[in-house]
Amino acid sequence: MRYLTVRLVPEQGTAFHPLGVRLTEEPSLQREAVHHFELLDDGTLLLLAEGSGDRDRYEEIMASEPTVRDYMVSGEDRWMAVSQFEVNEPVRRILEWQQRHDVVVETPLQFQRDGSQEMTLIGDDEAFRRLYASAGDLEAVDVEVVETGEYTPDADRLARTLTTRQQEILSAAVDLGYYRDPREATHEDIAAALDLSSSAVGKHLRRIEERVFAALTG
Repeated sequence: MRYLTVRLVPEQGTAFHPLGVRLTEEPSLQREAVHHFELLDDGTLLLLAEGSGDRDRYEEIMASEPTVRDYMVSGEDRWMAVSQFEVNEPVRRILEWQQRHDVVVETPLQFQRDGSQEMTLIGDDEAFRRLYASAGDLEAVDVEVVETGEYTPDADRLARTLTTRQQEILSAAVDLGYYRDPREATHEDIAAALDLSSSAVGKHLRRIEERVFAALTG
């Protein structure tokens, strides 16, 4: 069993879908991760995603977006959202990779701040060759190979439990010496490095530590 990590880059704009563009370009929101997705028989996408920021603004966008069929949100500062929406052709073809090429998409999928999307696929070399050949026909999306190798289910297990923002904060905390003994950095130091409030850093670090310990003991 092997893995292939690819980066999907929209040729124009900041996302692959009109809804994604609106959510990505809204400064009060952060799209964190996709935990589950399913292409339904009617051609719509069912999505379980994690986000943070202004939940009211998120709901305003979802309610006014014509491609959205239905949605539900749970949580406050950080929330989970289930949504069903119509997909365009590039997104539909990407979603069909699992069906057409005998590959499995590893979740969660982390959103990148530049609008690109990294996706890790699990399969064999022949499936990857077929997939990459078909990817060349995608319109409005560039597909770049990031890395490939033997797939080990536990590799990067802890990293996969964290959102992109949490990984960024954890990396800064480690680099600044927050976890050294004696401690060489404070929440304020991390906040200054990332242009955040110290209270936000504290909340993020508590969530990071909770997820890491849950992964280690789960």
